[in-house]
Amino acid sequence: MAYLEPSEFAKKMVDAGEQKIFMSTQDTLVRAFMAGAILALAAFFAITVITKTGNPLVGSILFPVGFIMLYLMKFDLLTGVFTLCPLAVIDKRPGCTIQGLLRNWGLVFVGNFAGALTMAFFASFILTYGYQVDGGPVAAKVSSIGEARTLGYKAHGILGWFTIFIRGMLCNWMVSMGVVGALISTHASAKIMAMWMPIMLFFYMVFEHSIVNMFLFPFSMIMGGDFNVIDYFVWNEIPTALGNLVGGFLLVGLPIYLTHVKTAPNRPVPAVTTKEAVA
Repeated sequence: MAYLEPSEFAKKMVDAGEQKIFMSTQDTLVRAFMAGAILALAAFFAITVITKTGNPLVGSILFPVGFIMLYLMKFDLLTGVFTLCPLAVIDKRPGCTIQGLLRNWGLVFVGNFAGALTMAFFASFILTYGYQVDGGPVAAKVSSIGEARTLGYKAHGILGWFTIFIRGMLCNWMVSMGVVGALISTHASAKIMAMWMPIMLFFYMVFEHSIVNMFLFPFSMIMGGDFNVIDYFVWNEIPTALGNLVGGFLLVGLPIYLTHVKTAPNRPVPAVTTKEAVA
């Protein structure tokens, strides 16, 4: 289905990074807000499915619908701009500076967090009929997840912190492969297939995604999770975001750029002597 060669979509990655750096503040915030809200809704959906079926695989198979929706609408996740924007800087595109890169990351973080937090309040409100009744099994599930993925890591000290960091790296390795996969074709159906597989993998493997966590942990605290805001940021969001940055850029963006944009010259073909040719 109109497959693009890596050399073609690698250039599109750099172009996308440049476009995002120069995007207006309004558009950046709106697209980031919508991306955070849609991904949060998909996480809420997947957790509900897992709670009702008792099968994490079913939730993992269905979760990518959120990522696909937001990508097709050209909304922006922090995990995606971690991968794409640095490419425009290292490619020395005119006007693409570290300051512009950090501006984009900051605005996308704010927008994603606002969208995810809004969805956390929506989800908690509908589960409790306006905070009048118990949230039921889904609320209990979310509370336990929040505690396990903050206090559970905290119990292991610095090794727990690095465990989150590495899970964040592995997460954005896969998420960014979904972003890149969507560039290999001009057909929507092929884009969807290419995005589905790595997103399903990261969710099932319980890797740490900074935007999903922007929804999950506030939602968990509202639903009675026994941890606080400091626990959330120190023992999840910060190491997760740093891991997402390293994983997206070093494991996806940079390797593709180095081998498909700044391709090194091929080794010279050895000359064939007359004796070798006869043999």
